[in-house]
Amino acid sequence: MRFLRVVLRLILFGFFGSLWLLAGVYLYLSPNLPDVATLRDVKLQTPMRVYTRDGKLIGQFGEQKRSPMNFEDIPPQFIQALLAAEDASFFHHSGIDIGGLMRAVSELVLTGEKGSGGSTLTMQVARNYFLSLERTFMRKFNEILLAIEIERALDKREIFELYFNRVFLGHRAYGFEAASQVYYGTSITELDLAEYAMLAGIPKAPSRNNPISGPEAGMARRDWILGRMRELGYIDQAQYSSAVQAPNTASIHGERLSFSAHYAAEMVRQEMLDRYGMAAYNDGYQVFTTIDSNLQQVARKAVIDGLLAYDDRHGYRGPERKLPPPDSGVDPTAGWLEALSQTPVIAGLEPAVVTAVDTEQNQVAILLADGSDSYITWENGLRTASPYLSENAVGRRPASVDEVLAVGDLVRVIANEDGQWVLTQVPAAQAALVSLNPDDGAIISIVGGMGFELSKFNRATQAQRQPGSNFKPFLYSAALESGFTAASLINDAPVVLEDNSLEGMWRPENDEGKFYGPTRLRWALTKSRNLVSIRLLQQLGVDRLLDYLARFGFDTSSFPHNLSLALGTHVMSVLDIAAAYAVIANGGYRIEPYLIARVHNLDGETMFQARPLTVCRECDQAPAPAEDPSMEPSMEELLASKADSEELPRAPRIMEPRVAFVIDSILKDVITRGTGRRALVLERADIAGKTGTTNGPMDAWFSGYNPEVVTSTWVGFDNYTPLGRREFGGTAALPIWIDYMREALRERPEIQRPVPPGIANVKIDPDTGLLAKPGQRNAIFEYFLEETVPAQGVDGGGPGGEGQGTGELLKDIF
Repeated sequence: MRFLRVVLRLILFGFFGSLWLLAGVYLYLSPNLPDVATLRDVKLQTPMRVYTRDGKLIGQFGEQKRSPMNFEDIPPQFIQALLAAEDASFFHHSGIDIGGLMRAVSELVLTGEKGSGGSTLTMQVARNYFLSLERTFMRKFNEILLAIEIERALDKREIFELYFNRVFLGHRAYGFEAASQVYYGTSITELDLAEYAMLAGIPKAPSRNNPISGPEAGMARRDWILGRMRELGYIDQAQYSSAVQAPNTASIHGERLSFSAHYAAEMVRQEMLDRYGMAAYNDGYQVFTTIDSNLQQVARKAVIDGLLAYDDRHGYRGPERKLPPPDSGVDPTAGWLEALSQTPVIAGLEPAVVTAVDTEQNQVAILLADGSDSYITWENGLRTASPYLSENAVGRRPASVDEVLAVGDLVRVIANEDGQWVLTQVPAAQAALVSLNPDDGAIISIVGGMGFELSKFNRATQAQRQPGSNFKPFLYSAALESGFTAASLINDAPVVLEDNSLEGMWRPENDEGKFYGPTRLRWALTKSRNLVSIRLLQQLGVDRLLDYLARFGFDTSSFPHNLSLALGTHVMSVLDIAAAYAVIANGGYRIEPYLIARVHNLDGETMFQARPLTVCRECDQAPAPAEDPSMEPSMEELLASKADSEELPRAPRIMEPRVAFVIDSILKDVITRGTGRRALVLERADIAGKTGTTNGPMDAWFSGYNPEVVTSTWVGFDNYTPLGRREFGGTAALPIWIDYMREALRERPEIQRPVPPGIANVKIDPDTGLLAKPGQRNAIFEYFLEETVPAQGVDGGGPGGEGQGTGELLKDIF
């Protein structure tokens, strides 16, 4: 009896001692515990996502891969799988599992190490959000106390959601939705039972149990969880038997993008980083761009097709690599597959290795990166594979397949419409395309090169290239504003220029090497006459042109201060050129290109809304003064001036509307009668544009528009290699523009540009530029500003001008 009293006293002493100990620990730890109420407003590190204007994902940037989900969106069967794996009594306990906890505490006390589990989901939430991962007795107490506080502050659904979205699951994936995207390439809502169990098994050991790094351990853990689900009544025997037989289907997936628009996405990343700093990567911003998802894909295909066509005209350069052929009976397939796995697909051009050459059938067998075998027939790129000799010459066509390829050659192939493989190659040249809405500068589509995987350099925005004749419309519009007319005559004759700013004597020529005598400005621009343009600038004056160009926002400090400016010898980006052409397309208003339409935070709140300069044709704005461009308001000032207004800020008028109309009419002639005649295939009367080709030729351009879409294209080599003497803006760049604009204008009706007040349309003598005589049979109509209509018998030339004192000596040679 006495022994029982002693035992009872010891038990009571131990019980009350434990209570006092726990109370003491609580009083010691509780003042330093974090406020669990902050979990309601916790900000998870969530990557930035970039979307098109119609909501298609085109980019994702961030250190952690995370896609938060609300509890109601989580599949119920996955909830069951996770509870079976981690905490079957989650919806019934108050934050701690007494039985499991006692086992864990006893092991910790006896061994000093953490052995079995004991942590509920709530305790894991406490650990993941507030505590370190050290395995100590004190941390476990903190975990318990925090779990109790969390259960008081949040309901079970909120706690489960916090765990679901935060836990690390390997391969930079945080949260189960992100893990589903990483391992299965789809949302967790699309997975099956076996895949649910696989994901639910990862938290116990993310590096060992994930299906990529530890497939065997992951499968074993999956099957154990499926057994627990059966024991708990979540699934029946049939579901269990089916799921445990399922293979491991996981593989690493990148961002699941709707389509490739990497250049646009990278532009957004840079702008967001400038605006928000490193928070751009972690605060879950959703960035909606101005990109049209359909036209962006059309633009990319047009650029690829245009470069492939250019490359095909210049011959086959041979295989990318020559891999070792079979030797001494050793099968080289493994080595070939390794080489293929390290060779990226570029713009849809897939790598392949030639495994056999059949001269009888005139075809080659190929091995693809996925391990499949196929072949290339003679008609699919082999027959036309004439060898590249130089940019100006190709060799004779091959007579047999063995003249083109050999076993072990690593080549590029692309599937044709019939699914057959065609021999091709990655083009050495590059191209860029920019398409804008001319009324507000919204970038509809942008392509910065053949492929982002090949080169991240954005040739649409970063490359500075000479525009050549693509720049002439701005010289001619400046002349029209200065009193010249479309009928003004300038002599198309040889010139020799002596200028200290030019190296030696400069003898510019027309592209054809011919001279045509007195030429009307309309015809000179339509046919891109270089010598007329130089004489026009000589009469207009370089300084006057530079003042005029400053209205467009060009950095004229880098432009040449000599007559070579007439031929576009300065450098500009494709985006700059497109924005300048937008001024002609919209009737004379300067817009500012922009890509980000709005930015939402993780809660869907709008953090930024674009307020672009927008054309208002009814607002009767006066032209911006050209005398002192430095006094013009900046883009930022114009935006700020209307920041509090419901109306969008108005785009300033920088070109006289009548001048814009006349220049537009001339650029329409470029399509119908000039260097852009290939565009007639579009069968539209509302398109206009201009080609451009620089010396070499090193740069080929075409910029054109209708009143709703303006697009500029460029083709050239990054290292300034000549394109070839038969390549011009009309042959290299214009086909890309046509392919793109065909789709861009497909659903748009033709728009007839209204004739602005103050325009006269009168008959002139095409040879003199003067008013036609009554009954003159060869008379043609011409547009004039009313005050510049020539009188009969008056000289049709424009106002004279003097040189700019830079030492030019203009010598006419007849």
